[in-house]
Amino acid sequence: MGADVLVVGAGPAGLATAIAASLQGLRAIVVDSRHPPIDKTCGEGLLPEAVSALNSLGIQLNSPQAFPLKGIRFSDQESSACASLSGGTAFALRRTALNQLLIERAAQLGVEFLWGARITSFDSRVVNIAHTRHTYRWLVGADGRDSVVRKWAGLHRPTARRVRFGFRKHYSVTPWADLVEVHWGNRFQIFATPTGPEEVCVCLLTSDPRIRIEQALPHFPALARHLHGAAALTTEHGAVTALEPARAVARGNIALVGDASGTVDGIAGVGLSLAFQQAISLGEALAREDLNYYQAAHRRIARMPARMNRLLLLMNHSAWIRRKALRLFAKSPRMFSALMSLHTGQGGTEQIRARHLLDLGWRVLWA
Repeated sequence: MGADVLVVGAGPAGLATAIAASLQGLRAIVVDSRHPPIDKTCGEGLLPEAVSALNSLGIQLNSPQAFPLKGIRFSDQESSACASLSGGTAFALRRTALNQLLIERAAQLGVEFLWGARITSFDSRVVNIAHTRHTYRWLVGADGRDSVVRKWAGLHRPTARRVRFGFRKHYSVTPWADLVEVHWGNRFQIFATPTGPEEVCVCLLTSDPRIRIEQALPHFPALARHLHGAAALTTEHGAVTALEPARAVARGNIALVGDASGTVDGIAGVGLSLAFQQAISLGEALAREDLNYYQAAHRRIARMPARMNRLLLLMNHSAWIRRKALRLFAKSPRMFSALMSLHTGQGGTEQIRARHLLDLGWRVLWA
């Protein structure tokens, strides 16, 4: 059995890559040791850049499928600032629902799936899966932070910076706002994202793996009041999150995509956006038979989110900077909206984006 592109991993990055390759006329096979539905702890928001990338892949989200979002709110005990997303469309939906949409679109394009399949050995043109040989022209590792493909290919593993832990739970409650809310505490944050007309996703990011959502909620009285008496719809799931910038994402006929190729901390909320953009660029590179094209595109795609990630992690690390930044955002909502527009892919060239961040840094220091 053979394929033009063999994708290892059926998360959003792997499925999007298979779709992008198929749209370029390539035959794709996706291999995963799991079976659908496939889940992963995340905030479950899709910012405008992610929605635009999904459109390019042939997936149009609408309000019956997903909950439309109009903005982002940052809050602590002293300040609250809201930024609109008027320049683009954002949605939220459960990760399992997103995965199903991607699976259906891939199947529509003729992608083949090998569920519950484990790769027992690699070769430069062949993998063995359950004693069956599968040949390929291109091998794509979309198998997460601990990528087996990356290890086998000898590609440099990104150095983890500030590893943190994420925990997620869904509550049965009517959303009180059509916003992604980020509640800032001392070294941890809670995200509240409406994922349905009677459902809110709550995600905790913390450097302390012993803290859970119910323990953190008393630090955020306003959020705790909204959730008071709400039944939990799901059990609490956890995952590791970290800033792990990539250096090399391709070698020979092998490429990495999504978390296998490097990550940003979940505080930025752009993991899915990065994965979809990378997948589209990788599909183009495979059609060109030029993985150098993908390496350059990957660097370009990751540059701005990595800068923003460092800024947000600095706010997490320093209470002084966080208070000053949130106070500035509350006083200057237009600045906060401009910053979020840059962050969510709605604004400017790379040069303009870098200048905005530098200007923001100076304003925070003088606030």
